[in-house]
Amino acid sequence: MTATSAAARVTAAPGVGARVLAHPAREEIRIEAVLHALSDPMRLRVVRELAAAEDELTCSRIELPVSKSTTTHHFRVLRESGIVSQTYRGTAKMNGLRRDDLDTLFPGLLDAVLAAANQQADRLGED
Repeated sequence: MTATSAAARVTAAPGVGARVLAHPAREEIRIEAVLHALSDPMRLRVVRELAAAEDELTCSRIELPVSKSTTTHHFRVLRESGIVSQTYRGTAKMNGLRRDDLDTLFPGLLDAVLAAANQQADRLGED
């Protein structure tokens, strides 16, 4: 991501000194990055939970059976691929799916992946 493009989509809580996270602009989201991010079981689990919540969730609301640093890595990959948006609200980092962007760029992809992941979870008794 270039410095210009990083500035294109930045989110932060309002106020002086607010922490800012760079996100790819819609036109920068690539199918390769999205598919790579969704190929990891932990990241797919995060996306499934965000989709089921239909609202933003804090990182701590999504429990993963990995270390905190690994969880942070997974959220960063999801953000940098354009799948999730992250915004600080006070000390909480809120996470939401970029469903509108993904549905515009890759119609039906997110719904198909989520349906397949949910079927697999049912089949394997993971939920």
